[in-house]
Amino acid sequence: MFKILVIDDDISILILLKRMLEKQGYQVITATNGEEGINQVLAYHPALIICDWIMPGLNGLEVCHRIKTDPKLSTIFFILLTSLDSVADRVKGLDAGADDFISKPIEQNELQARVRAGLRLHILSRDLQIQKQLLEAELAEAAEYVRSLLPLPISEPLSINYRFFPSRQLGGDCFDYCWLDPDCLAIYLLDAAGHGLKATLPSISVLNLLRSRALGNLNYYQPSDVLTALNDTFQINYQNDKYFTIWYGVYNRVKRELTYASAGHPPAILLSSERLKNTEVEMLRTPGMPVGMFPEAKYIDGFCNIKTSSTLYIFSDGAYEITKSDGTIWSLDAFIQLLVSVQNKFDSHLEQILNYLMALNSQEAFADDLSILEIKFD
Repeated sequence: MFKILVIDDDISILILLKRMLEKQGYQVITATNGEEGINQVLAYHPALIICDWIMPGLNGLEVCHRIKTDPKLSTIFFILLTSLDSVADRVKGLDAGADDFISKPIEQNELQARVRAGLRLHILSRDLQIQKQLLEAELAEAAEYVRSLLPLPISEPLSINYRFFPSRQLGGDCFDYCWLDPDCLAIYLLDAAGHGLKATLPSISVLNLLRSRALGNLNYYQPSDVLTALNDTFQINYQNDKYFTIWYGVYNRVKRELTYASAGHPPAILLSSERLKNTEVEMLRTPGMPVGMFPEAKYIDGFCNIKTSSTLYIFSDGAYEITKSDGTIWSLDAFIQLLVSVQNKFDSHLEQILNYLMALNSQEAFADDLSILEIKFD
């Protein structure tokens, strides 16, 4: 049996509506003012509310607004009872969250039809909310699974730390680092296009392939060869039209030489500040299309020597494509300036960076996965 709450300060209308609705088999709860109505909502959780617009104290618009802005109550179908019939008044009611209107004097057949329609929509809204909650729970579990696959931070012979913040929809970020031999460390970060499991599954597949070195006869010390092999394996015609960007590097700690290649990915940022002089910034990126876009895509290697007291940042575009409170999108240049600004501070660099990005973001959660690797070579 559906519960319907009627809120009206006019006792005669309250009694009339209660009798009409009970004849239709509904359980009817009543309240004579807005505050009492709110309390009845919290106590009984009705499927539908019929509320008078003009009441002393809390009026119908205010009751409606409070109901509709509460996520736990927002699926309740809200009907405003009113003698106001101008377009401007209806607009006010819709802006407050009202789902429908009933005009005074009340016509019984219209009341019954609008209540039936409202209850059908309530059921649909409730079912959609349940499905949304289930989907969010599944995505949260998937995000935890991705997190469980990520490597542990290391502190010697060099330091690697990271932050990984999956978006609510779960994006395609994934990364890893591993020693190819006692002197050479492979590091990579990839970002599959799109959101949800369709983006996550290709990322996990790449991580498993590279981690297990399952691509046969491949020189994992040569970044361009690795990207070429991945491009041959993950063509969009066979992978649900999904592609991904990646930055892949190999660091030789004896020679202090970094070899790298990228495929449509943001540049890695190398910061060097020997003896606390001005910080030198190098953007490490090579030309190359995202993996999976074109079968004949070519990739080349870049090389750089690592000076003492250098730090390398590898990240996804979620680190800087952030919507600010004024509606504009933050930029890569601004993100690089942030990295430079924290370089010579003694506090945790990653914590400072993340705190800044969270304060900058205008939304409750990041719109895309945010991944940042920090490698300190000394």
